[in-house]
Amino acid sequence: MTMNSIELMVEEHKNIKRMLKVVRNACYKVMLGQDINYNDFEEMIDFIRIYADVHHHGKEEKFLFKEMVEHLGSAGKNLIIHGMLVEHDWGRLFISELKAALLRVKEGDDESKLDVLANAVGYANHLGRHIDKEDAVVYTFAEKKLSAEIMDRVNKQTDSFEDEATKQGTQTHYIKILEELEGKYL
Repeated sequence: MTMNSIELMVEEHKNIKRMLKVVRNACYKVMLGQDINYNDFEEMIDFIRIYADVHHHGKEEKFLFKEMVEHLGSAGKNLIIHGMLVEHDWGRLFISELKAALLRVKEGDDESKLDVLANAVGYANHLGRHIDKEDAVVYTFAEKKLSAEIMDRVNKQTDSFEDEATKQGTQTHYIKILEELEGKYL
């Protein structure tokens, strides 16, 4: 039996949280004086931008959250528009600031290491809390309040999205990156 969309998203959250541990540990090593491994940080950013944001948040935003906004009244709109979507954007800001800080350090601005650490750890802490809210509150609310017909539509859309990503090798590629980075940092 295949997972429904929410079960799949919870599983993806587990992979994303694994990467958050990698990010935090990589930052700790930099704090202890190790040089920044730019390739590793680029892979972390790539995982975050593609697997966590385009792949995972893409399904949330295009399918589940869209239905919640359309069908769950002001509670759904407030939770999604003023909560989850704002938090997704906040995460994107941390990552763009992290990328800019890495470039500055690479170009010789040693003080920007502080911005690397602040944005990377800030992202990890932010997204960890965000995931906990989605797992405990948002997904539960959706499952309780959206009709079976709407959830079926979300599941079908998610299945199509996943099938296309599988054809492109997205999941396999990013889990491999995750496992390689865990081998280095955990």
